[in-house]
Amino acid sequence: MNYPALVLNADFRPLSYFPLSLWSWQDTVKAVFMDRVSVLSEYDAIVRSPRVQMRLPSVIALKDYVPAMRTPAFTRFNVFLRDRFHCQYCSRQTPSSDLTFDHVIPRSKGGRTGWENVVAACSVCNLRKGDRLPKECGMYPKVPARKPTNWELQENGRTFPPNYLHHSWRDYLYWDVELDTSPD
Repeated sequence: MNYPALVLNADFRPLSYFPLSLWSWQDTVKAVFMDRVSVLSEYDAIVRSPRVQMRLPSVIALKDYVPAMRTPAFTRFNVFLRDRFHCQYCSRQTPSSDLTFDHVIPRSKGGRTGWENVVAACSVCNLRKGDRLPKECGMYPKVPARKPTNWELQENGRTFPPNYLHHSWRDYLYWDVELDTSPD
């Protein structure tokens, strides 16, 4: 285990959900000594130097608030996240390694590469659609291509938990989900 630390903004929310905002234990220890973060939870593991011994932080919060970018970057990953890793033609959820992005209006027909013209597509649908307009092949995206908000990408990211979740992170990642109140 590498002992990553969950990084929270000064408002105690993760800097991002997907990918989850994590720092290596080395970067975390450095930030603690530079007094840039507050330690909220720790692992049982200890690191030592000739003069200092400390438990490795598992959850930290930045002391200064970092505002989110005003508009999300147009990246392949963010397109997949906006579309929730679903092909916009057949609606199948697909691993990101098997997804492509498709120009709704092909570039050869004047389509641009941007939020309003690119959707996630599985390779089968992308190949079937080819270099044709939606009306030529009868393939229309289930959800129109559009620019998402940062909030929308964060919310979509929350539905895809990371491969590793330390128990100390759960209180900070899912603090606003409804808790099960049924009796045991």
